Amino acid sequence: MSKRLKSVPAFASETEERTFWESHDSADYVDWSKAQRIVLPNLKPTTNTISLRLPKHLLDAIKAAANARDVPYQSLIKIWLQERVGHQ
Repeated sequence: MSKRLKSVPAFASETEERTFWESHDSADYVDWSKAQRIVLPNLKPTTNTISLRLPKHLLDAIKAAANARDVPYQSLIKIWLQERVGHQ
C-alpha cells in the first residue's frame, strides 16, 4: 500500500523554496521509487584555479611524462591527483 503524498507548494522565490526543503522531508512529497536516473551530458563540474609552485626539474619531468602519453601536462596532474585521492 503506497503512502499518500503531499502536494508541493508554490514558492515565490528560490530562497523560500530552499528554506522549505531544509525543514521538510522530500519523501513526504515525492515517490522516490518511481525516480529514474538521467544523464546530463553538458553539465561540467565546477573548477577552481589554483597556483602551484613546483621545482623546475619536477615540472619538466611531469611535462615529459605528459608528452609521452600525448596529454596536456595539467590534465596529467589532475589524473594523478584523482587516482591518488581515489585510493584512500
